[in-house]
Amino acid sequence: MKRYPACIMSTCCVPWDTDGHFLEAVFRRSIRSTLKRGTSHLYLFGTAGEGYAVSDTQFDRIVYAFSEEMRQVGAEPMVGIISLSLVTMIERIERCISRGVKLFQISLPSWGALDDFELFKFFELLCGRFSDCKFMHYNLPRTKRLVTGREYGKLATMFPNLVATKNTGDSLAHIQSLQEDATQLQHFFSEKGYVHGSLFGECGILASFVMNWPKLKTHFDAGRLRDINALTEFSRECDLILKTLFEAVPIGKIDGSYDKLFEKMYHPDFPLRLLPPYVGSTDQQFDMFVKLLGERLPHWIPSPD
Repeated sequence: MKRYPACIMSTCCVPWDTDGHFLEAVFRRSIRSTLKRGTSHLYLFGTAGEGYAVSDTQFDRIVYAFSEEMRQVGAEPMVGIISLSLVTMIERIERCISRGVKLFQISLPSWGALDDFELFKFFELLCGRFSDCKFMHYNLPRTKRLVTGREYGKLATMFPNLVATKNTGDSLAHIQSLQEDATQLQHFFSEKGYVHGSLFGECGILASFVMNWPKLKTHFDAGRLRDINALTEFSRECDLILKTLFEAVPIGKIDGSYDKLFEKMYHPDFPLRLLPPYVGSTDQQFDMFVKLLGERLPHWIPSPD
């Protein structure tokens, strides 16, 4: 039995005004829209949500708004915790718990790669310390160490409250190991990775291309049914979306630069800017992306809310 349900999971982007102030009304409207049209499994403060960049003051205010919107529809808020400091991570988790949050997405510190002892110590000091909370681990190359399927299997045995992983790569060998060596955990893959992951058993989708929720839901169902033809066709469309995206916006920008383009399709007033020093996409790049995508995959262009 998996410790977390298979589902479509999506991030929340955070809007900023020209002075870097949180646009709470725009943020709340965005959450309500996604809950209504897309998925109830939302998380805050991944890379696209700029969890690496917010101050403690910003963190607390945004968590409050996010949690309140989620609870109004009976959904459980998941809050991402990203920091170079384990002490800061612990303090943020404690403040979230005081607000009733019990579901967290954690990432390894990224200043230097953890060795084997440090890796297991990290999980001990978070999962072990907060045994009444549940944790998803965000497994990404930026932390300079990817956790393997076998390591997850050991960690899952040690910590019953480690319930899921999030993986954005599409290496077949890595995905197979996750599915076969850590069967207790629910593994979430990007749309392309889900094509491989679903062949080895139940898994979830980490939604990157959130411009077409019906398409994502059909793709999710195709994976559950192991419909190879449907999965293959969707994979081809994903390749074309990426090709189009990188024609409009240079490759190598931080995640939020791309994710906010998709959010802006639903909410034209959603700003593309990021917290400095990172630079978001421009309105001109957004217009180019929508134009090219409309020519190549018009059924992916959503109607604004």
